[in-house]
Amino acid sequence: MKKLVLLAFALTLMFSVNAQIETPQPSPAAKIEQVVGLTDVSIEYSRPAMRGRVIFGELVPYGKVWRTGANARTKVTFSEDVIIDGTDLKAGTYAIFTIPQAKSWDVVFYTDFNGGGAPAELDESKVAVRVTTPVYPIEMDIKSFTISIDDITSSSAVIGIMWEKTYVGVEFKVHTDKAVSAAIDKVMSGPSANDYYAAAVYNLEEGKDIVKAKEWIDKSMSMTKEPTFWQLRKQSLIYAKAGNKKEAIAIAKKSLAASKEAKNADYVKMNEDSLKEWGAK
Repeated sequence: MKKLVLLAFALTLMFSVNAQIETPQPSPAAKIEQVVGLTDVSIEYSRPAMRGRVIFGELVPYGKVWRTGANARTKVTFSEDVIIDGTDLKAGTYAIFTIPQAKSWDVVFYTDFNGGGAPAELDESKVAVRVTTPVYPIEMDIKSFTISIDDITSSSAVIGIMWEKTYVGVEFKVHTDKAVSAAIDKVMSGPSANDYYAAAVYNLEEGKDIVKAKEWIDKSMSMTKEPTFWQLRKQSLIYAKAGNKKEAIAIAKKSLAASKEAKNADYVKMNEDSLKEWGAK
């Protein structure tokens, strides 16, 4: 009987230790993602509720740094550089801290995004951008703290922050035109030296049109100010495969000299072996 009682006690203890009751979080986590122009933007934050409380000026005091949500620091991630209030902000992840006031807020993009809560005082060396934005009153209560990405164009959007009867927004601009213009210029100017080189090497290694490979490698070399020993090596192999052993030897000798100067023993040996195979003198 005693053994049964002890067994029952052990089982009860085991189940009480392992049992996990999942309950709703008072400030559930949220994540929003948005493409603005060619830039990926994501915001991770927690969403506390009003629950009958007065928020700004009481629960969230005026004039003090606020984590802009609950739990872990609110984080925004930009895949490309952006501009906020005329200031360049590098691609990366930032905490969003705010300092609410009745008529305006300071919104701070902070490089230290790890951890929970907000520091009592901001370290100015970690402030990437600080912008002051006006408060816009809302007629109805926004009962759950909300962050949005609105007013989206090909070159800008607004990070909106809403709770209670308050809305503030911070516009950011993206470099869409610069990126697209650069892409257009690159395409319209034709293939680069690297493009021609890659195409030539592909044809060589895959046993495709060697005449085309020779044309492309010559184009690449003509566009390259100082060809490297490995580029010259590929050019010599293409010439040899195309049946032009005399030029292949001349190019291989250049590659050999450059690889010796670079002290690359592997390329020295490969060039010497090829020169011997091709009957160089």
